[in-house]
Amino acid sequence: MLFHDTALIYGRYLRQSLRSRFALLFGVLMPLLYLLFFGPLLTDLPLGGQGSSWQLLVPGLLLQLGLFGASFAGFAIIIEKGQGVVERMRVTPVSRLALLLGRVLRDATVFVFQAVLLVLAAVVMGLRAPLAGVLIGFVFVALLTASLAALSYALAMRVETPQGFGPTINALTMPSMLLSGLMLPMSLGPAWLDVLSHLMPFRYLVDAVRDAYVGSYATAHMLYGTIVAVALTVLAVTVGTRVFRTAGA
Repeated sequence: MLFHDTALIYGRYLRQSLRSRFALLFGVLMPLLYLLFFGPLLTDLPLGGQGSSWQLLVPGLLLQLGLFGASFAGFAIIIEKGQGVVERMRVTPVSRLALLLGRVLRDATVFVFQAVLLVLAAVVMGLRAPLAGVLIGFVFVALLTASLAALSYALAMRVETPQGFGPTINALTMPSMLLSGLMLPMSLGPAWLDVLSHLMPFRYLVDAVRDAYVGSYATAHMLYGTIVAVALTVLAVTVGTRVFRTAGA
């Protein structure tokens, strides 16, 4: 029943996304602009990492796509709460976990699709990376999207208006981006900033994907990144499911 209910919710929201092709493509615009206008500035610069500048920049842009896109996914819940959609779903026998998983899986599908478009554009710009590394990068994007979307939906179930939701998300995502080394390796900064960045979970995902893009798979970065990504996803889905069961009850 959980699989059946999740498939129903997933299909419903995926069809909504497919009907809005403009929004589907617009979501990849910001990372694409970074790729086009920021990436060429890094060419031939000593960035202190393995591989080319594209192999350092593109993994960060992929995770940036998941970070900002999934973090704001909760806006949809706020709209649905106002329209009574959430309450009508919750009075049905459908699993509360399915109500969350269907939405989260839709988000993961959408952002992996956008990540594919971003990588294809990066290849045109000059990115060269092993296929296995690129596929690993997509897995990390999916896990990051699933975890952040689940937390975003949980927060949206607790707030009443977009005015309370938006500033909270901004206050969390901006430090996450700056301290995770999405744009440039944190090793380029002062020692205190590099140490501080290790307190940010997303830093480990960025390091893992960058290793994958240069063909280094059996590394400490890959191990730590995998552990953090899986743990964050499990924790986020658990918290989100609990909120869906209790919020407004």
